[in-house]
Amino acid sequence: MAETEREVPFRGGGFAPVRWRGAAIVVFVALLCVWEVAVRGGAVSRLFLPAPSDVVAALRDLAESGQIWRHLGISLFRIAAGWSVGTLAGLAVGLAMGIWSLSRAVGLPLISALFPVPKIALLPLLILWLGIGECAKVATIALGVFFPTAIAAYSGVDSVPRNLIRMGQSFGLSHADVVRKIILPGALPSMLAGVRVSASIALILLVAAEMIGAEYGVGSFVLAAGNTMRTDQLLAGVAILSLLGLAIGMLLTALERRLLRWR
Repeated sequence: MAETEREVPFRGGGFAPVRWRGAAIVVFVALLCVWEVAVRGGAVSRLFLPAPSDVVAALRDLAESGQIWRHLGISLFRIAAGWSVGTLAGLAVGLAMGIWSLSRAVGLPLISALFPVPKIALLPLLILWLGIGECAKVATIALGVFFPTAIAAYSGVDSVPRNLIRMGQSFGLSHADVVRKIILPGALPSMLAGVRVSASIALILLVAAEMIGAEYGVGSFVLAAGNTMRTDQLLAGVAILSLLGLAIGMLLTALERRLLRWR
């Protein structure tokens, strides 16, 4: 008796990512509506949690007065300078540790020992060394960015398959060509992941440094608004920081798509 033929169902797509366009926007708008209704209905005090409309009004007033632009401009300068210095130094040290054994033997124990130290705790010491100006704040951000970037670069180089390196050497590639054509492309995804993590750390350290020792900056503005119980302006400052983080994330996503088109 011949066996009955039947189609076997496909079971391999259970963990395949599915894009839900607009889902995040719908949920975000719904949360804002619930928040607005709760405040206007009296369930939540405006003193402790202003309505989204109050926050938008505070943002408009701050933009019209020009106050927020001064704070935002100074914060952008600090995070750009600190993040650039820390990223370049971290990539250089991380690649050196991954490529050369002597650099790895010297650098890896030092980075492992210093990485857990909270960088914001070094701000008073950096102020003593560099003064109370911008150098201490930029150095704090650069230190916080340096360590995760160096570790990500080293891990990326170390994770490149050794058989690819040996194959390149077998075809007569020089040491520089092996680094440029095999090691760097193989380590690039890990390095970009480290850059994304370090960008978030830079934003956190920026706010902390401005709250401790700055007259101007978004972090200083948020602290001053909280001390005077102007919660609408406080949340306006938090919204600006959130938008800044979102903008940085979008820029990094565009950079990843451009540099990792080969994947």
